[in-house]
Amino acid sequence: MKPLIRHYRDNDWLTVSMIHDLARPIELAGSCDSRAFVPLAEDQADLLQFQECRKLVACLDERVVGFIGTSENEIGWLYVDPAETRKGVGRLLLRKAVASIKGPASVHVLDGNSRALNLYQSEGFVIVNSFRSRNNGYPCTVLELSLGR
Repeated sequence: MKPLIRHYRDNDWLTVSMIHDLARPIELAGSCDSRAFVPLAEDQADLLQFQECRKLVACLDERVVGFIGTSENEIGWLYVDPAETRKGVGRLLLRKAVASIKGPASVHVLDGNSRALNLYQSEGFVIVNSFRSRNNGYPCTVLELSLGR
């Protein structure tokens, strides 16, 4: 069954924050110290970015199974329920978001997050920069990817 993509609604918050909190430790594994994980509802900086971005959700039947957020031409959020990964949900969300962006799209991925990196590269994104950063106080390396059109 192909997921339905729709705009985020305020009543999606509990499910979306749960998906983030389940998927974020997987994102950090091999990329950053696992102690960098903070639940979305408790991370004030991330929560503000989340609230300000445009969001789409993927639904199977009526159940939200993933979401993506964009600001301007940047993809800032792409999380899928770990029980629903490797089924095309993330790819479908990514394609819908990219189609809504005017001009070149960009995204930042933690180095070591091979699943995300593979997805973005398979959709034509290329690494344009790499830099050291901190994730909730823990060192990490961030890759900047761009999709020129």
